[in-house]
Amino acid sequence: MPKKNLKRLDLIFKNELDGEQILEKTIKRSKQDIINDLIISGLKGRGGAGYPTGLKWKLAGESEGDMKYVICNADEGEPGTFKDREILTQVPMKVLIGMAVCAKVIGAHQGFIYLRGEYKFLLDNLNEVIDDFHVLLNKIGFDFRVKVFLGSGAYICGEESALFESMEGHRGEPRNKPPYPTQSGYRKMPTVINNVETLAHTYSIFKYGPDKFKDLGVQDSRGSKVFSVSGDTPTPGIYELEFGMSLQKFVEDFGDGDAKAVQVGGASGFCVPRKKFGRTVIGYQGKLTGESLPTGGSMMIFNSSRSMYNVLHNYLEFFVEESCGQCTPCRVGTQQLLLGIEAVKRGERPSEYLDKLLKLAENMRVTAKCGLGQSVANSFSSIVENFKEEMIY
Repeated sequence: MPKKNLKRLDLIFKNELDGEQILEKTIKRSKQDIINDLIISGLKGRGGAGYPTGLKWKLAGESEGDMKYVICNADEGEPGTFKDREILTQVPMKVLIGMAVCAKVIGAHQGFIYLRGEYKFLLDNLNEVIDDFHVLLNKIGFDFRVKVFLGSGAYICGEESALFESMEGHRGEPRNKPPYPTQSGYRKMPTVINNVETLAHTYSIFKYGPDKFKDLGVQDSRGSKVFSVSGDTPTPGIYELEFGMSLQKFVEDFGDGDAKAVQVGGASGFCVPRKKFGRTVIGYQGKLTGESLPTGGSMMIFNSSRSMYNVLHNYLEFFVEESCGQCTPCRVGTQQLLLGIEAVKRGERPSEYLDKLLKLAENMRVTAKCGLGQSVANSFSSIVENFKEEMIY
């Protein structure tokens, strides 16, 4: 079990019994009051991008369209992340209520849950909960329906515009932006797409008010966050904690006493070495003291027995496999990074070749079309720069 001094929260997974009352009370409020509460709370997207939720709903509400849609992104494909699965298993009604209130705000009548293909085992239970939810909506006279769309296992479909393409029957590939989803999303109509955890958090704000949520966390990173903790830890699992925790405190609570690195945010996130634990804070980029790192929820701990070369090699194999191939920087770049570190490790290339690979990774960050290719540089650069000796010997 985690250490006794660990401040573990229970907002997300608390089994609320007053969902009907919260929904009925909230949809009677004005759209502007609901948006104001979300903005005051400081809630940002929990998928990792950190876009303000209230602003997203506001923009979609102001956009013109014959139809509008609310989509819950449950395509939880980031390695090391398994929190959304648990939310949909334990408290799916909170997510659905968040979707319904969003529908009220933007003027939508149809919602979808885009469920990761590997989570098909959740489908039967989820559909039963949705049926009960529709009965509740009928009871209070609110015209909104939710359907589940099952993905096919493509990591790229976690990117919002690729997700829309998939739902429309096309190959899952990112679109050019702008326009953004709030203007032109699913079927080219104004769409709000939120992560599972983000929607579940809106329930707490509707019930307890924005101030209670805002009191948690720190400036620029308000509220709590659900973390998927894995790797070299005696206490793997899912934990809801406040934003603003230092990585040093996190390692003290969850590490095995020999943590040499933490991968914050999964394969697309940053690898933080032991020497930087004390000055790294878990939270969105902002005015925090020290280096702040956002995370979609994955926290992987590696101890001294682990080869960081093997970790990076595994990540690059993943990216090579999951690249949709649409843009050259990602399609070719991921392959060249993988081949490059293999050549250095075998001694076929000098250690200086790693500097060229770092430049390639940075070029991918600024030229790749979507977040997949852009984020490859996060893990690549942070591992190579902090564990260069392990790439060579």
